[in-house]
Amino acid sequence: MRDSNVELDVIIYSAGISAFEKGGEWQRALSLLSEMREAKVEPNVISYNAGISAYEKGKQWQRALALVSKMREAKVEPCVSATVLESARAAKASSGSGFWRC
Repeated sequence: MRDSNVELDVIIYSAGISAFEKGGEWQRALSLLSEMREAKVEPNVISYNAGISAYEKGKQWQRALALVSKMREAKVEPCVSATVLESARAAKASSGSGFWRC
């Protein structure tokens, strides 16, 4: 996205992340989230939620939960659907490893 003449901001990045996520291209969505951070554009709740949803689509539950933690560290309040978190909890529980508590 950096090659365009458009000034990239949180809205443009978030729209791109969301579009890739909805298109089932979760790896590209997350690559764009990384690019966003490298460009010193701070993700907002929409950016993070699209990233979490992308991890969900890729069945990357531990990474989704890690991104929720990053949101909290960045002082961005998560707005994640209960379905995503419940699915993550179920996947984590079935793996036999511990799970953080809300």
